[in-house]
Amino acid sequence: MKRHRYPAAYRARPQTLLPAAALLAACVSASAQTQPVPAGATAEAPTVLPAVQVTGTGETATGPVDGYVATRSATGTKTDTALSETPQAITVIPRGQIVDQGSQNVQDAMNYAAGVRPNAYGVDNRGDYVRIRGVEPAQYLDGLRQFFNYNNPRTEIYGMERVEVLRGPSSMLYGQGSTGGIVNLVSKRPQAEAQREIGVVLGNDNRREIQADLTGPVTEDGQWLYRVVAVGRDSDTQVQHAPDDRLMLAPSLTWQPSAATSLTLQALWQKDKSGTTQSFLPWNGSVQENPNGRIPTRRFVSEPGFDAYDTEQFSVGWLFEHQFNDTWKFRQNFRNTVSRVDYQSLYPSVYGDRRGNSYIDAGQTTTDRFFYINKPRMRTLLADQNIEGKLNWGRTEHTVIVGMDYSHYRETSQTASGLGAPLNLYHPVYGNLPEYELSDTPKQKQQQLGFYAQDQIKFDKNWIFLAGIRRDRADNRIDGQDKETDYATTKRFGLMYAADNGWSPYLSYSESFTPIAGSDFYDQRWKPMRGKQVEAGIKYMPKDADIEFTAAAYDLREKNRQTNDPNNPNNQIQAGKTRTRGVELELRGRATKDIDVIANYIYTDVDPQLEGLPKHMASLWGKYRFALAGQPGFAVGAGVRYLSAFRDGGAPQTPAVTLFDAMISYDNGPWRYALNVNNIADRTYEVVCLDRGDCFYGARRTVMLSGAYRF
Repeated sequence: MKRHRYPAAYRARPQTLLPAAALLAACVSASAQTQPVPAGATAEAPTVLPAVQVTGTGETATGPVDGYVATRSATGTKTDTALSETPQAITVIPRGQIVDQGSQNVQDAMNYAAGVRPNAYGVDNRGDYVRIRGVEPAQYLDGLRQFFNYNNPRTEIYGMERVEVLRGPSSMLYGQGSTGGIVNLVSKRPQAEAQREIGVVLGNDNRREIQADLTGPVTEDGQWLYRVVAVGRDSDTQVQHAPDDRLMLAPSLTWQPSAATSLTLQALWQKDKSGTTQSFLPWNGSVQENPNGRIPTRRFVSEPGFDAYDTEQFSVGWLFEHQFNDTWKFRQNFRNTVSRVDYQSLYPSVYGDRRGNSYIDAGQTTTDRFFYINKPRMRTLLADQNIEGKLNWGRTEHTVIVGMDYSHYRETSQTASGLGAPLNLYHPVYGNLPEYELSDTPKQKQQQLGFYAQDQIKFDKNWIFLAGIRRDRADNRIDGQDKETDYATTKRFGLMYAADNGWSPYLSYSESFTPIAGSDFYDQRWKPMRGKQVEAGIKYMPKDADIEFTAAAYDLREKNRQTNDPNNPNNQIQAGKTRTRGVELELRGRATKDIDVIANYIYTDVDPQLEGLPKHMASLWGKYRFALAGQPGFAVGAGVRYLSAFRDGGAPQTPAVTLFDAMISYDNGPWRYALNVNNIADRTYEVVCLDRGDCFYGARRTVMLSGAYRF
């Protein structure tokens, strides 16, 4: 069933490299002056020592970010490119922001991201459900797609260095990028400098978590680097009888035999034990009046001992790069993943003819329930390889990539569904477990092969033109049915003027093609989703200031989007043509040497309105660093998030909501302590009420106290 819902890595900052170089030069000079005079030399003609050069690597497209402003990314071009030279809207959420805001998961990390409607289905242990430009995005990890169907393991945010949001169609690069955009997670990777952290997190809902992040060189020459990230969590949730437990281990190893070659081996094992936190509550008792009052936000609508959302996944892969010469470079990303999900739950019958009148008793306390069981077993193999060339022709500089990517997804599953026992939503009595018999669903396979080429052209240093084209073949197979093959050609164009003063206006056009694995509830195959977008925008990223401003306006058109079936919550249907228009404004950076700020405003208009979406969203976050009683290292942060009221079809209006968040932290040498409180006022609110008959609560107040030791 699908429902659309260490501190910043401490490192040598670029500005510290010059003092370090000066100190090292002074030491070398002093050493030279105190050396004994070699034979044949005189004090008047001292021996000249070899020059010592000290350099810093600076920011890379996948590495740590100092502060809230990233300057480079590979998500928008598959090359290490300055964001100020990328003609498309991209938001990079660095590790420091994730830590400061106390994000517990990937969707929390996007609470203050432009173009994103976060927590689209409220409190949900089963996934990170957001909308980008009104559309559910595809999620990628290190440039390779993570999920091909619904009901999947949920990604651990502690293992991520960055969360990057590419807004708008992206199939020319990724083949399977959604129309609204993609979320690309950049995992933590081995670092050349030793950095070790052990942390503990305590929170409400009995949250107890231990974290570890260890990295550094294995050998003295730095050819081998390692990293180990681990998480252990034992927690309840705001919904009774629904745990949120996790064990995660992610080791990685980098081999750098020379400056031209790098190979990073990655592995991940994660096991979750969770349950149903989405309650699919009827309109009456949530957003509408009920004589019995409001249904409690902690109400568990399933059955203890039956309900589960347990997952396990194991993946191995690598990131390889080799520089042949000053012109040509080859890279390959590869990952093989095996995962399983055991999902079973009951939920109120509020759909179809029962919509708006779901209670079976005159007192409006009791509803019928459906049960649903799904146990998919999935295997995914992905590879993306390309050659990059940097060429100069006349007055133009070219960054060219030519590549091929391949994906193979296979799923087998068992399922069962039917009518369960009724439940009083105000005074529940549990113990009525459903009887069922599992049945095998047809085996599903999806295979895609894509070839792509892109040229980033810089003319006279300021003009930038981007052009790309891609050809895909996607095979979709379901046992017992004929193989379905789809072909698609997708294109992308962009024009930008990167002025010397930091302003970069641009215009872009992009397309999407997204084959959908499997079939609907009635074993009918999905049609590929297709889309196209025109975007105009401007970026301000001055070289002498740690600040970034972006503004984008777009017109996005799509067909075959998946949307909720109004008569069956286990199913989705595909819509015809849709059109989304919007404006996005985002400001992030260092306002003063002690104040960091993030602000954005989002306007979204969807025609027709397939699913409820606020037209207006805005957020503001600020962090202030200060000394207390002469002791530096203190910081406070505060944020506000606003979503306007909206309506999904014939459903009651989902009210507007304003939420407040806060943080206080203290860094003292190797120690860091922090207290994060989100939804300070403990506001009870609905994130969405759907036309099909159900409503979803948002997260109540969450409190987290964390401590970390770095050594």
